[in-house]
Amino acid sequence: MTTLRLFRVILPVRDLDRTVQFYSKLFETPGERVSPGRHYFNCGSVILACYSPTADGDELSTGWRIHENQYLYFAAPDLEAIYARIELAGGTLLTPIEHMPWGERIFYALDPEGSRISFVDERTLFMGTTRLDSQ
Repeated sequence: MTTLRLFRVILPVRDLDRTVQFYSKLFETPGERVSPGRHYFNCGSVILACYSPTADGDELSTGWRIHENQYLYFAAPDLEAIYARIELAGGTLLTPIEHMPWGERIFYALDPEGSRISFVDERTLFMGTTRLDSQ
């Protein structure tokens, strides 16, 4: 059986420059503009592709839109540092850092576009039946 791996996530945005500014400050890296409407951030083995359909000349009628109930989850080596940078970068905190019943330390926020983002202490990641921190 072939194991597939996720390598890119597209995040549709209205204002690419504002979104890039936020994630550049938050991730402490400029990322890379790969087309007029796409800016990539390397997030380990997955690329976060901030995508403005209109800046790339694509029609919005093809279904690109912000999804209100979609979360992007990022593993963070220093959860407190990311938490402190959210508002400074232009985002909105939704929760304090919390301990979830499945063992993760986590918090939720919004980026400037209103996309829901979450950050999890990488030492407490839970991937299903096997806890990563117990291996």
